[in-house]
Amino acid sequence: MKSYANILIIPALVTLLMSCSVEERPRPSEEPCGDRLAVGLRYYEFGDGTTRTKAAATADYDRVELLVADDAGTVVGNIKAYYEKRDASVYIEGIRPGDYRLMIAGVRGDADGDGVSFAHAGSVSDVWISFPEGGVVGSEYFYSSTAFSVWPQDSPDGVVMVSDLPETITQERIIGRLDMTLNFRNQYTEWALLSAVAVLESPAFYTGLTVDGTFAGTTDGRAVTLDLMAGRSCFMVPTVEGGGSAGQVETVSRTYVGETVLREYGFTVEAVRANHITSVSVDSEHPDDGSGTMFITDKAYAAGGHGLILQDDEPYSIYTDKTLRNFNTARPLQVSVTGDELLSVRFYSPKPLEDVLIRARIPSVGNEYVDLAYFDSIPAFADFYGEIPALSAPGVYRTESGRIVELPQLTAAQLSDAEFRIVSGDPYWDKLSRIEHGWNIRFDLFGGDPTQADGKPQGNWMGIRPVHCREAVAFFLNFTYMIDMPEHEEILRANQDRLYGNGGVDDKVPVETVLAQMRQQRTINVGLVYPGNGVVGLGGGSTFGAWQAGWLEHYTSAYACEVMFHELGHVMGYSHNSSFTYGPWAQELMNRFYVNNISEMPVESSHWLDSRANPNIYK
Repeated sequence: MKSYANILIIPALVTLLMSCSVEERPRPSEEPCGDRLAVGLRYYEFGDGTTRTKAAATADYDRVELLVADDAGTVVGNIKAYYEKRDASVYIEGIRPGDYRLMIAGVRGDADGDGVSFAHAGSVSDVWISFPEGGVVGSEYFYSSTAFSVWPQDSPDGVVMVSDLPETITQERIIGRLDMTLNFRNQYTEWALLSAVAVLESPAFYTGLTVDGTFAGTTDGRAVTLDLMAGRSCFMVPTVEGGGSAGQVETVSRTYVGETVLREYGFTVEAVRANHITSVSVDSEHPDDGSGTMFITDKAYAAGGHGLILQDDEPYSIYTDKTLRNFNTARPLQVSVTGDELLSVRFYSPKPLEDVLIRARIPSVGNEYVDLAYFDSIPAFADFYGEIPALSAPGVYRTESGRIVELPQLTAAQLSDAEFRIVSGDPYWDKLSRIEHGWNIRFDLFGGDPTQADGKPQGNWMGIRPVHCREAVAFFLNFTYMIDMPEHEEILRANQDRLYGNGGVDDKVPVETVLAQMRQQRTINVGLVYPGNGVVGLGGGSTFGAWQAGWLEHYTSAYACEVMFHELGHVMGYSHNSSFTYGPWAQELMNRFYVNNISEMPVESSHWLDSRANPNIYK
């Protein structure tokens, strides 16, 4: 006696539904619904290139097509079917008693976009699925052919129709996958690729699949080009029996000194088989294979997942810790080797820096600087950590004079004595390099609490937030750049009779004294002033603070800069009797010079930080 997996309960003389379409419908009712077959779909995972794994996954197809053929091989019309994606099942209605074969094609992806079409076949020998001429597709295609029968059987409820169609069908791919692997001897040369293509010279792919699952037709053998920058794996229609192909990989890459490197490598690919992975491995060569210089392209930097400093989510316990967050405006790009033997590159800057070469002089191996690392660009407020090749293997390096030298594997102790020098062709670096008299900048809460909505004012202070710290970086980079501008010195000399000290207008202060005071190296604890008490700035000794609007508007507001320079006057040791607070230096000369010359400053615009639009400023 036959076992069965599906029961169709129908009156003996019912009229069957007639259709051959497959469509998505709402989830079927759980109640009996007449002459309906249901089958769940699964598919096998890819094999390893030689055998197919038996692991199977629940189907998640974007499109399903099906045909039913009778025992004579004729495709049956007048049936209706639909695919329910949520439960990965096909429902079929309108099947009369008889012996059949169910053919199902599943698509994960966009068949129309691939140029794959499904024909209205009349026989199992007809071509049902047509593939594009090039043989490369972006979607996955699955197929199954399952025999089943439907027959009537008496029951207490009347005549029931019984089927042995299995409850689940597991399908196989009718396409294969080609995996191209490029092997690099130096981790940085992989990121230096500009282009990489693989060319299959004369592959012969099948052009179609018949209803009964037989591959048919052959392409004309035209060359196929694969863009390996877009991906190293691609789906392919199977090649004809024994249809391997020769090919070549063509790469274009670069060196950190700007040279272009062209390479070609030959390979042979075996036949592409359905539901299998075909692998091709190519060993690449590059002039920098033996180099110890870290070549950090933008792609390599992005892949490293490096952090940023002074971001809005940085805890105040970190950004107010003077051991973790402090910098000198003459050295905003900090380079060091950590105790974990990593290269640390930290950048106190609202703007990125491009074309950055870090050279190192290592006393134990020589007196000449060598190229230790090159960055295509360093992001604003970068916090980079990277392994140093010199600590793991000997390497070839370019010296400052252009010589090529080979250095042995270095120790952490040797690198700890290294001196670093930064070279960049970026005009921004040219401006930063002109800051000769740097000030040390740190950040302080002065009792405030930035986690509170009002900053928890303490006296005339409130909690400074990262958005204000970043603006402080911009302001003090600009200020310490300004003090060495020739135009700045000129305006002081042109107004030297208006520069007076704490003794009043008759207490003249020479320009040389003013310049020396401005250029004196200082350590400043920067905070945020609470304006609720009528105070908008505080300064003196090592303390400097301004209210929020001052930090946001220093680029264009003469009044904001008047407050800033008033407090800088206090830092320089001057009282309210001097011209450096309530007088021409702060209220006319410096504030206007800063605003009028902002386009010449390192951070020339508020758009770099766009702090006005930051949701973390106080409301």
